[in-house]
Amino acid sequence: MKTMKFKTNAKCGGCVSAIGEKLNDIIKPEEWNLDLASPDKVLEVTAGIPAESIISAVEKAGFKAKQL
Repeated sequence: MKTMKFKTNAKCGGCVSAIGEKLNDIIKPEEWNLDLASPDKVLEVTAGIPAESIISAVEKAGFKAKQL
């Protein structure tokens, strides 16, 4: 498993919830964390799946993600 970080455009708890619904379909809830306090709204994922899968899940929730 590796840790990946992504810059997102999430703004609030509702955004985190929407992204979480999609992420929880492909990884466990304890494998990701979205830090709204950081300037880049960093999503940190520790899982054994490709970064493209994470980006796709975030986009399906209606948000943007870019790997850092």
